[in-house]
Amino acid sequence: MTRSKKPRIVVVTGASAGAGRAVAVAFGKRGDTVALIARGRAGLEGAKIEVESAGGKALVVQCDVADADAVEAAAERIETELGPIDVWVNVAMTGVFSYVKDMKPEEYKRVTDVNYLGFVYGTLSALKRMLPRDSGRIIQFGSALAYRGIPLQSAYCGSKHAIQGFCDSLRAELLSENSKVTVSMVQMPAINTPQFDWLRTRMPRKAQPVPPIYQPEIPAAAILYAADTGRRELLVGFPTWVAVWGNNFLPAVGDWYLAKTCINGQMTDQAQPKDAPDNMFHPLDDEKDWGMHGRFDDRARTTSWELPLDEHRTLFAGALAVAVAGVWGVSRALRR
Repeated sequence: MTRSKKPRIVVVTGASAGAGRAVAVAFGKRGDTVALIARGRAGLEGAKIEVESAGGKALVVQCDVADADAVEAAAERIETELGPIDVWVNVAMTGVFSYVKDMKPEEYKRVTDVNYLGFVYGTLSALKRMLPRDSGRIIQFGSALAYRGIPLQSAYCGSKHAIQGFCDSLRAELLSENSKVTVSMVQMPAINTPQFDWLRTRMPRKAQPVPPIYQPEIPAAAILYAADTGRRELLVGFPTWVAVWGNNFLPAVGDWYLAKTCINGQMTDQAQPKDAPDNMFHPLDDEKDWGMHGRFDDRARTTSWELPLDEHRTLFAGALAVAVAGVWGVSRALRR
């Protein structure tokens, strides 16, 4: 099922920077109206300018997604000012680079409040409006780490696993009621965003995404596809496929490999300043607009051959079946 040509009303949380901002701008290029939800005023205003420059319309809504009442108030304002919400995309996140033994209870709570409950609150507000209309798309910005936890990111990995289970439950309930509201989860690879300069870290060197790194426009394209089709799940990037399928069949191998490579792999050669601020409890984009891209433009991939393969997997599977049948037929003929 493809989208109508009529512009949509789209909500994007975490829209002030990074991948959320890329998603918002991508919808703007479609001519959609995008409600931008985040904490930081400067980032939100910068995102608004980019969405409108791309051809869409934008509404800034300053809100902490960890506050259920604030999320509901934001949804009410959006529908009052813009109209019925067609698509709700949950992207907002935070995290900590730290060994589990050094983590604080309040850090686990905050990451869970934002990354998991923030998605739940957004989903509840979307469902409240979409179910009576029997129409709408809810899209969760996921991660390969929803299937495969990695060292130094236990809080983030735990939150993504939680979202995965939540979505499975919700989908089954919607199917039981024959609802036309869809829930998608798009599992992402490492992305070049500013988060690696503002997440809390206890590591001695600056954080980086685990290579290969993808530009945020690639995940944004996957989100658009989910919004158009209602696809249950998409896996973006080859590392995501490896993480998901490898963990299904060889989890112990994954443990060993990540133990050997993934701690140093999440750090650059640059020392981490000991007094560097983080955005866990207070936004860092209230005064400064951090933009969409992080500091890894020179290393980030701008294309993904895996994404169109996943988008058109039925077509590719059919072509592969035809090819196999052809080879089998030729081999039989040659044996006669």
